[in-house]
Order: sequence, then structure tokens, then C-alpha cells
Amino acid sequence: MCPRRRIALRGARRQVPRCREFAREALKDWGWDGRETAEDALLVVSELVVNARLHADGCHEFMLRAGDVLRVEVYDGCGDLPRLPPASQLGTPGGHGGLQIVRRLADSWGAETREHGKVVWAEIDAERLRTGRPRRAGSS
Repeated sequence: MCPRRRIALRGARRQVPRCREFAREALKDWGWDGRETAEDALLVVSELVVNARLHADGCHEFMLRAGDVLRVEVYDGCGDLPRLPPASQLGTPGGHGGLQIVRRLADSWGAETREHGKVVWAEIDAERLRTGRPRRAGSS
């Protein structure tokens, strides 16, 4: 069974720093801290939680799972699935530019509708977290 950590955040304030600290502690406990890839994972956490705040009604639940990959999941109450923005919107505020960051740093990402909203997730290969090796160019 894969280690899992979950925190309920519906209506909570300061969701981004809370999730980053929660993730930082999990990475430390799982021996995946202190490397550049761990910092990338924390940036992915920030971007997913910020997107939930900007484009949904905030993060309702945040979950991490460790196994062959680190899986980051952000649950919100809006069923609209995110889409990558056209290149012309990347620099505009609220233009979903954070998803481009997630796409570049994570090995995979996606979104799925749930009964009362959706989950947006990203995965980073555990080997990258152990070794600190960057993502291979051209992977997605």
C-alpha cells in the first residue's frame, strides 16, 4: 500500500502556504526532500492550489500519494475541467499559465470530474525525486 497524506481545506484561509508546508513535510518524511526535483514538486503544488482558488471555489481537499510516483491531487467544487491556454494568453492574469508550469515540471497531469466538482492531479516519477534528475526533454 502506498503512503498517503490528506488534508481537508474547504473554506480554509492561506491554502497555498498550508499545502506547500504539508507537502514539504511529506517529502521530508518520505526521503524526497533537499533536491531540485522536490522544489519542482512544491511549485506544482502551489500552481494547482492557486488554480483551484482562481478558477474554482478553492481547494476543498489536498492529497499526496507516494509510490512509483508522487501523485498530487487537488479537489475543488467546480466541475469545469481545466484546459491549457492558447500561447497568446500565457502572459495574461488568470490565463491558466500555471498549468503550463505544471505540464513542464510534472511527468504527467490531468483532471477528472467527481460527484461534487473535480480533481486536478500531477505526478512526478519517484526516481526523479530520489536522484534529483530533471525531467527528460520532450516527455509529457
